[in-house]
Amino acid sequence: MTERLVFSLAQLNPHLGDIAGNAEMARVAHKKATEQGADCLVLSELFMSGYPPEDLVLKPAFQTACREQVEELAALTEGEAPAILIGTPWPEGERVYNAVCLLDNGEVQAVRYKADLPNYGVFDEKRVFDAGPMPGPINLRGVAVGVPICEDIWDIEVCECLAETGAEMLVVPNGSPFNLDKWEVRQQVAIQRVIETELPLVYLNQVGGQDELVFDGASFALNGDRSLAMQMVGFAEDQQLLVAERIDGKWKLSGPIEPVMDRDASAWSACMLGLRDYVNKNRFPGVVLGLSGGIDSAICAALAVDALGAERVHCVMLPYRYTSDESLKDAADCAKALGVRYDIVDIVKPVEGFSDALSGLFEGTEAGITEENLQSRARGTILMAISNKFGNMVVTTGNKSEMSVGYATLYGDMNGGFNPIKDLYKMAVYHLAAWRNENRPDGALGPVGEVIPANIISKAPTAELRENQTDQDSLPEYPVLDDILECLVEREMGIDEIVERGHGAELVRRIEHLLYIAEYKRRQSAPGVKLSDKNFGRDRRYPITNGFRDRG
Repeated sequence: MTERLVFSLAQLNPHLGDIAGNAEMARVAHKKATEQGADCLVLSELFMSGYPPEDLVLKPAFQTACREQVEELAALTEGEAPAILIGTPWPEGERVYNAVCLLDNGEVQAVRYKADLPNYGVFDEKRVFDAGPMPGPINLRGVAVGVPICEDIWDIEVCECLAETGAEMLVVPNGSPFNLDKWEVRQQVAIQRVIETELPLVYLNQVGGQDELVFDGASFALNGDRSLAMQMVGFAEDQQLLVAERIDGKWKLSGPIEPVMDRDASAWSACMLGLRDYVNKNRFPGVVLGLSGGIDSAICAALAVDALGAERVHCVMLPYRYTSDESLKDAADCAKALGVRYDIVDIVKPVEGFSDALSGLFEGTEAGITEENLQSRARGTILMAISNKFGNMVVTTGNKSEMSVGYATLYGDMNGGFNPIKDLYKMAVYHLAAWRNENRPDGALGPVGEVIPANIISKAPTAELRENQTDQDSLPEYPVLDDILECLVEREMGIDEIVERGHGAELVRRIEHLLYIAEYKRRQSAPGVKLSDKNFGRDRRYPITNGFRDRG
């Protein structure tokens, strides 16, 4: 009877679609597991393909490439080498499964399929995978190990089946995306499965950014008595040993325990990692963004420097006649604090050129939002031209409050490839900016200390598209706006419920109306880091053409 089993848990950052690169990453991890003296290397859900593969997994050539690489990796496990548990798409006839394979003794010894396919929020697995049958445990070097895959542990059936068919422990490969407070939710789910099965549980999660999604790692293990046996770092690759020993007939797990990040550090790290991987995995040399002297562009510049390093960030001030001296100074001070390249490109001639070209058509009309938006669109065109010329991706800087109510200009300030603060409401932007001035999270490449000038945080927000303009000329105070939006977007509350919180009915109806009519803009917006349960695009999918209004 096996009395001791040593796992090397590899919390890694696979690159979706780079099957050969992911296989090489697995080889490097296997070499380390061998050096560590492990019996088994554990890799995350769909590691071979990257997660989530979406409709790419429907391509037969992609399925075949994944399976062939897994079969090649099996050769690493010959002789005394560690076994490998690896997640992969697995085609069988006309079906394709989200699978985990046990590689040992030079071959694929066992394959288990995900039974519970998630089909909510960001997940569309029923669209692309076939559900597997209820699984039994695998024989890992004399130990019956259950390998439920991610969603399989979010309800009792799969784990209950594994316990009833002889599993001695549960090893769970995951592709679990981050959102705020997700760590606690995961741990509570895992604790519940431990209580129900009385089995120790190992939860291995991937790390890294994939389009809007960020995977935070933070893998952990629980003993059968619910005690924490292991906790790995968040938002970083890691590979650690977990030792399982049979004591008095029960398995006892032990491994290193790292501290868990707090909410602010997690939010910043998610935005930073999401931007870093989007830029690097799509092979951009760096980023360019408009630095206006306002809070949104300042925090995006700070995130970009933390993600990529100052040498890969180019900030451009694009002043017009309404740009204040205060904004010019604040933008310059921010660029200096961050150590980035900083240029000034005056937009007076482009804006006047547009105005002159349209003067005949616009004759007899009053100047207004249309003319204001010409400024934003001139800025967007210039930033895209810089991007085209030098290859750097344009970072978009609109926050969730603005994206909610359409306080943004299509083909203007909405231009760009990625938005790290897309899922942060305005007040959260202020909070995190102040937090970053006092903290530099692990993995950040930017400087210590104040990176966002205090005046940017304290002054009234303004788009500076006309004289003496502030955001509150068009919108309620941001604490009020954000509370109404959180009720409408995050909680799907009715008008009457929101009014009961102290907001005026007319204002709430106006904000709901703005939220609905801005849907067409959001459909054309850049992707951005998901932080909430209801981010725009992945989670909250509303129709553009929509006649419904809650009359309250």
